[in-house]
Amino acid sequence: MNNQLVSDQLYQLVFAVMKKVQMDVPIREVHDGVNMSYNFIGKYIGYDTKRLATAHQEMAPFCTIETYVQTITLHELGHVMDQEALEASLTKTLEFFTMRKSFTMNQIFKDLDLLGMLIEEDLMNKVFEETAWKNAARLNEQYGLIETECFEQIRKNSLATYEMVYEEDLYYYEELKRQANIELAC
Repeated sequence: MNNQLVSDQLYQLVFAVMKKVQMDVPIREVHDGVNMSYNFIGKYIGYDTKRLATAHQEMAPFCTIETYVQTITLHELGHVMDQEALEASLTKTLEFFTMRKSFTMNQIFKDLDLLGMLIEEDLMNKVFEETAWKNAARLNEQYGLIETECFEQIRKNSLATYEMVYEEDLYYYEELKRQANIELAC
C-alpha cells in the first residue's frame, strides 16, 4: 500500500472522529516522530503516518489501527478542550524549551536546578495528558466511538509513557541530590 493512500486513510479517520464529536480542528500530516499531537499554538492536530503505525504495534493485540487512531484522535481533541490551560502554560513551556536548547541532556542531568526544571516540565506534561484523557473519556462516553476496554488499554499505555519519563528523571534528581549531600558532608 502506498504512503499517500495510508496518509489519506488516516486523515479520513481523524476527520470522521472530529465530525462525529462535532469539533472542527485543522489536520496536518507531519513528520516529527510523534504519532499524533495537538499544536496549541498553531491550533491543529498533526499526525505522523510512520510513527502511528509503529506506536500501534504495541497495541495491536488489543485493537485495530482504526480504533487506535480514533482513540488517539479523541485524546488530541481532549487537548483542544483544554486550550485555555495550554495557552496559560505558554511562558513556562517557552522556558522549558529554551532550557533544553541551551543545555545538552548531559549538562541537564548534572545540574540540580536544570534537572528540577525538567521534572517540573514532566509534571506539567503529565497533568495535561491526564486532563486530555479525561476529556477524551467524556467525549467517548457521550458519542460511543470506542469500546471502553480498548479505550482504557490505550489510555493506560499512553499515560505510562509520561509516568516512566517522570519517574526516571526523578530518580536521577534524587541521586544527584544524594551525591551533592554526600559531597557537602565530606
